Amino acid sequence: MTVSAPPTAVDRVPRKTLWQRLKRDKVMLLLCLPGFLYFVVFHYVPLLGYLVAFQDYQPYLGYLHSAWNGFTNFTTAFADPDFWSATGNTLEIALVQLVLFFPVPIALALLLNSIARDRLRRFVQSVVYLPHFIGWVIIVSIFQQILGGAGVVPDLLGSLGLPRYDMTTDPHAFPWLLALQVMWKDAGWGTIIILAALLSIDRGLYEAAAMDGAARWRRFWHVTLPGLSPVLVLLLILNLGNILTVGFEQILLQRDAVGPDAGEVLDTYVYFHGIRDNQWGTAAAVGLVKAVIGTILVIGANKFAHRLGHEGVYRGADR
Repeated sequence: MTVSAPPTAVDRVPRKTLWQRLKRDKVMLLLCLPGFLYFVVFHYVPLLGYLVAFQDYQPYLGYLHSAWNGFTNFTTAFADPDFWSATGNTLEIALVQLVLFFPVPIALALLLNSIARDRLRRFVQSVVYLPHFIGWVIIVSIFQQILGGAGVVPDLLGSLGLPRYDMTTDPHAFPWLLALQVMWKDAGWGTIIILAALLSIDRGLYEAAAMDGAARWRRFWHVTLPGLSPVLVLLLILNLGNILTVGFEQILLQRDAVGPDAGEVLDTYVYFHGIRDNQWGTAAAVGLVKAVIGTILVIGANKFAHRLGHEGVYRGADR
C-alpha cells in the first residue's frame, strides 16, 4: 500500500485570477500606462489612416463616405516617374548613411570606454551627446556657414588659390552631406546602447585573454566583438526597417538647394503630393508601401539573424 506525498506549498496555493494579478501589479501597470497610451494613440490608431490608400479620399467626406477605388492610387504612384526618382534617392541616401554612420557610434563608444578617468569620460560623453538635442534648422545653418558658398571652407580654398567649392548645392555630394550631418548630430547619442553593452561584458574575460597572451586587437576580436554582436545585430535590423525613412525635416530644409532630382525622397514626395497637391490617396499608398517594405525587411533580417544564432528583435517560433 503506497502513501501519497502530502501536497506542497506550491500545490496548496490557488492560481490567481486575472483581476487579482492586475490588482497586485497595479503600481507597475500605472507606471507603464503613459508609454502604452503613447504607442496606442500615436502609432496604432493612425494605422487606420491607411484606408485612404484604397479610397478617392475627400477630407470633407471622411473615411466613411469617400468612394473606394481599389488599387488605383498604387498604380498612379507607380506610374509617376517622380516616385521612382524619389525611391532611388531614398535608397542611395539610406545606404550611404548606413555605411558611414553605423560604425561611428561603435568606434566612439570603444574610445569612450577606453578612457580610464571617470570624470573625463563623463565630460566627453556629455559633449558628444549635446548635438542630438539641437534642431535640424540650426544644424543645417551651421553646415551652411562652414561648407556653403560663403562659408569657411570655400573661403579657405579661395585664399589658397584653389577653386571655391559649395558642397551644400552639389547634387552629387548631397547624400554625403546628409551623412555628415547625421554623424555629427546623432553619433554621440548612438553610443548609449553600445556603452551599455560594453559594460555588460564580463571583465574576467579580458583578464583571462590577457593571461593567455592575447594582445589588444585579439581581445577586441574574441571578447569585445562577440559581446557586442547581439546588440549590433539588433540595431542593424532596426535600421533596415527604417531604411526608407531618411529624415524628413533635414532633407526638406535642403531640398531646394540641390533641386528635386537629387533632394526628393519618399517622405518629401508624400508631403508635396499629399498635403500640397491634395493627392491624399496617392500619398497614403506610398506610405503603405514604405511600411510593408520595412516590415518585410525586419522579418527577413530577423530570420537571417536566427540562422546565425542571434535572437534578433524577437524570438522565432522554434527558439
